[in-house]
Amino acid sequence: MKSKDDILIITSYYPPETGAASNRIFALSEQLKHHKYKVKVISPLPNYPYGKVLEAYRNKFKVNEVFKQIPVTRLFIFASKSNNKFIRLFSILSYAISLFFYLLVTKTPQRQIIQCSPLFVGFFAVLAGRLRGKTLILNVSDLWPLAGLEMGILSKGLYYRILEYIEGFIYKHSDRIIGQSEEILTHIKKNIKTSTKPLFLYRNFPQFNLPKSSVEVPQDEIKFVYAGLIGIAQGIEEICKQVNFPENSSFHIYGDGPKANEVKALAKDNKRIFYHGSLSRNELHKTLMPYDVTIIPLKNRIYGSVPSKIFEYSKLGLPILFFSDGEGADVVEQLGLGIAQREVNYKSLERNIEQIVQQEINLPTKAEVLAISKQAFNLETQFKAFEQSCLNYTKSPIK
Repeated sequence: MKSKDDILIITSYYPPETGAASNRIFALSEQLKHHKYKVKVISPLPNYPYGKVLEAYRNKFKVNEVFKQIPVTRLFIFASKSNNKFIRLFSILSYAISLFFYLLVTKTPQRQIIQCSPLFVGFFAVLAGRLRGKTLILNVSDLWPLAGLEMGILSKGLYYRILEYIEGFIYKHSDRIIGQSEEILTHIKKNIKTSTKPLFLYRNFPQFNLPKSSVEVPQDEIKFVYAGLIGIAQGIEEICKQVNFPENSSFHIYGDGPKANEVKALAKDNKRIFYHGSLSRNELHKTLMPYDVTIIPLKNRIYGSVPSKIFEYSKLGLPILFFSDGEGADVVEQLGLGIAQREVNYKSLERNIEQIVQQEINLPTKAEVLAISKQAFNLETQFKAFEQSCLNYTKSPIK
């Protein structure tokens, strides 16, 4: 018989994959384990952000392993990072269908936390959970299909209406919903009939030990850094093309993704831009410590999105230059973590960078950012509230 403390996490991203999505689910699983829950994770064979299954997992349909003391079942996926939307859809469906049949025929814990998006993964996980009478806690990180519409990936029509129906089905048939931004919860309240369904704000606060910082040596230049996915939404390639970094400054880029090769080529032709490839999370944290400012861009403002980089890199003490609008900009400005340029205008971004270099804009010190982060982004406090609201309750009968 399953223990009342057993919890299953269903996700599309998990280490050794890198990136914000993987990090936040790993942080949740570790926090659950820390609080004596028996956690199991289901994820696809590791492939993100490379678009191909990592070598140690290739030519396998399913892998059961223990990753950092947490049991993980990794299921088949047809991995791809193609820009072709049909190939990407096929990739998502390959994992979603593998997941659906696995959940139907396998004994799993009663309580299940389902990471959504991707939308189809959330749909098949919720459908299987309802068929098996499970208690479902939906963890909403992105608002699909709305996000796809805002990024220009989707357009309104029959397919969009089908996705909206799937979105509504997922919300309706979950017992609890946690959202990673206030905008996500507002969207759910406005558009879905969930007036009696408990909603909970669960930010992507990171969990890691701060690397030991070496003694800082005064330098002649201001070093800006971006670290994360190099994809369509971030627009790093546009910054490389359109922003002239002034003398006594440089821009350093870490990460991988669909636009990485373009960024790499642009960096070769610009003496003030450097592309360093992808690093493990621990290596990245150590590497980022000496930088002066982190740039966090969103070329396309996506409703509901608050980049995890705000929480992660403020914990490293990095002042933030936020380049987008929305809730992320609100967090940066209200907490005093840096500055937010809400208009996506590259010449204005260039002027802000020049003013930072010339000390005409005063950013908070690293010590100030660390102090703000420690107080405002407390994972333990947030988890205790989440536990009380979402884990310590008795499921109502299915209606």
